[in-house]
Amino acid sequence: MTQEPAPNRFLSPRFWPVWIGLGLLWLLNRLPWRWQIRLGRTLGMTLFHLSPRRRQVTEVNIRLCFPELDPAEQARMVKRVFANNGIGMFETAMAWWTPLNKLKGHYTLKGQEHLEKALAEGKGVILLGAHFSTLDLGGLLFSDCYPVDAMYRRHNNPMLEEVITRNRLRYFGQAIERSDIRSVIRALRKNHIVWYAPDQDFGIKQSVYAPFFGVPAATITATTRMVKLNGSPILMLAQHRLPDDSGYELELFPVIEPFPTGDEEADAARINQELEKAIRKDPTQYMWVHRRFKTHPKGKNYLYRQHQR
Repeated sequence: MTQEPAPNRFLSPRFWPVWIGLGLLWLLNRLPWRWQIRLGRTLGMTLFHLSPRRRQVTEVNIRLCFPELDPAEQARMVKRVFANNGIGMFETAMAWWTPLNKLKGHYTLKGQEHLEKALAEGKGVILLGAHFSTLDLGGLLFSDCYPVDAMYRRHNNPMLEEVITRNRLRYFGQAIERSDIRSVIRALRKNHIVWYAPDQDFGIKQSVYAPFFGVPAATITATTRMVKLNGSPILMLAQHRLPDDSGYELELFPVIEPFPTGDEEADAARINQELEKAIRKDPTQYMWVHRRFKTHPKGKNYLYRQHQR
């Protein structure tokens, strides 16, 4: 069967809500930057009240990962997570449609010496990332300093998949589907930087349990396999919006050494330590709305069922 041309494939009514949502986001992206931040914060708090399931997941994640906080502090943190995720929607629109010259001077990149040292080995670099609310915008800002390819997980909605991929190619050299390891290795052998986020729960298959904020979490072992295949150095990129909303800070951490160690559980724990260190720079800018601990020896979503109030 011949596939319809891209402009016609997405004209059916089931895609109309996506068209409307993207059109509205595109229009709001025309507003001044400070207005977008304020609107994003308002959107986040609206979703806090309208999304009980996401709110419950976030509450459980915060209680599990920050047990040192009292209930009132945890509740405030949950609200800030939603506010930052709302802002993140506008920051994604900035990454897709805001001219880069309007963002120059609004960010800093620290730790470049670690990346330069890694690139000097000529084996490419695996750049660890995480699902921060500034996810796409951080990619755009980093690409202003270094060319970078990125691994990603295909979106279930075909229209959103095309829109997201097309817009990410504005700043990524390649957008590589996470199962396409051959393309990753080819990029690394050309001494490319490949961004990769191993912080989601993909089930226990090809994963091990490793501590994430002190909680055993199903952690994929693909990181170890990728490093083994080409001997590429691996290091972490942290990113966050500054507390006064004046701009953004990106920070490169030192190369993880030794890695791999020959022990997949130890490797997974080490990767999670790097992720945790980056997230703790501002924990509320991490996407705690995702079920990071859905895989559990006692059954899927066990922790989310156990910690319901």
